[in-house]
Amino acid sequence: MQLNSLIKNNKKKIRVGRGIGSGRGKTSTRGHKGQKSRSGVAIKSFEGGQMPLYRRLPKRGFKTLSKNKDIIAILNLSKVQSILDKSKNDIKKSFDLKILKEKNLVNKKYQKLKILGSGEIKNIIEVSAHFASKKALAKIEKAGGKINLIKK
Repeated sequence: MQLNSLIKNNKKKIRVGRGIGSGRGKTSTRGHKGQKSRSGVAIKSFEGGQMPLYRRLPKRGFKTLSKNKDIIAILNLSKVQSILDKSKNDIKKSFDLKILKEKNLVNKKYQKLKILGSGEIKNIIEVSAHFASKKALAKIEKAGGKINLIKK
């Protein structure tokens, strides 16, 4: 440590509006009259006459977030059949959400599984899901399979 590397940290705070002798008296660097010279006034989002940012940007639409939307994985029967057809997946008789997550067929963020009836299913399969449409139930049972609904 050397004297020329020391930083001064005891600098006095300038107190404005404390008499003419202070050099910051009378108008206290606020100028004369006008809105900005008064106390308790802040001109929010004023950009010197330039069109403010909040008025420059377009205001269109809105987005609502459903709490359950992100946590339910939705599979159509056509997707289930394509999963079964692919030999690398090694899913033969039954599957549930846990197996689908392990095989990286659905994202790990999903907590529930829903089966919908779009498409056809040929294989005899047992599915464990939290929800299923009536159409999906009918098609799986028609193919000789079974669907177990998990109640949580």
